[in-house]
Amino acid sequence: MFPSERYYAGKKRRHQRLTDRAWQIIQLIARWASNQNLVFVGDSSFAVLDLLYLVSSTPGVDLITRLRLDAQLYDPAPKRKAGQMGRPRVKGARRPSPQQVLDNGKTKWTKVEVDHWYGGQKREVEVYTQTAIWYCCRNLPVPIRWMLIRDPSGEFEPQALLSTNLGHTPLQILSWFVRRWRMEVTFEEARAHLGIETQRQWKGLAIARTTPALFGLFSIITLMANRLIEAEVNPVRTAAWYE
Repeated sequence: MFPSERYYAGKKRRHQRLTDRAWQIIQLIARWASNQNLVFVGDSSFAVLDLLYLVSSTPGVDLITRLRLDAQLYDPAPKRKAGQMGRPRVKGARRPSPQQVLDNGKTKWTKVEVDHWYGGQKREVEVYTQTAIWYCCRNLPVPIRWMLIRDPSGEFEPQALLSTNLGHTPLQILSWFVRRWRMEVTFEEARAHLGIETQRQWKGLAIARTTPALFGLFSIITLMANRLIEAEVNPVRTAAWYE
C-alpha cells in the first residue's frame, strides 16, 4: 500500500515517496537474505538517481530499471593529479544519449535471443550496450550498465534499460526484465479472481492480513493446477451454454 501525498495532507505523518518505500523494502530483504546476491527489477518509476545511488553503494544488491532515452550520460571522472586544486570532479566528458545512439546509423547492433519473451516464446532482438556515469541535477553520480533494445521486425518501440551492476550482460538484463511481466500478470489475475485491492473491510489491518493470504492462495492454486496439467489431461468443467 502506497498512499498518495494527498492522503497525508493534514496528518502528522510525512508522505513517503514510492522510491523511499522501495529502498526500505530493499534494505529489509537484503538483511533477511544477507548471504545471497539480489537483483531487483522495476519499471521507470524506480529510475531515480538517489535510489540508484543507494542500491549501487550496497554490496550484493543490484537494480534493473528502464532508462530515459534522453538521459545525460558521462565518462567516469578523470583521476585527480598530484597537487591539483579545487573540488574533485564527479564526471568526465559528456557522452551521446541513448536517443542519439539510436539515431546514429553507424551504431553496431548485436543480435541476442531471449528464451522466454512475453507470452513464453523465444524472441530475437538487437541490442547495444555501454557502461557510463549517469548524472543529473546535482545528484550523486551513478555508474551503470545501460543497453538499447530494438526489434528488427518493428513490432515494439526501441527502449533502454539499465543495471547498477556493470558486470551484467545484455542478455541477463533483458531476461530479468522480461520476467517482471509474470508478476504483473499475477497482480492482474489476483485482482480479477480473488478481489485483491477491492476487499470490503473496515480496518486497514484486516486488509493488510488478507492481502498476503490471498496471494498465498493464488500461488497454491497455480502450483497445484500446473502439477495436474503436467501429470495428466484434466478437462475443465464448464457450463453447457458457455464454452
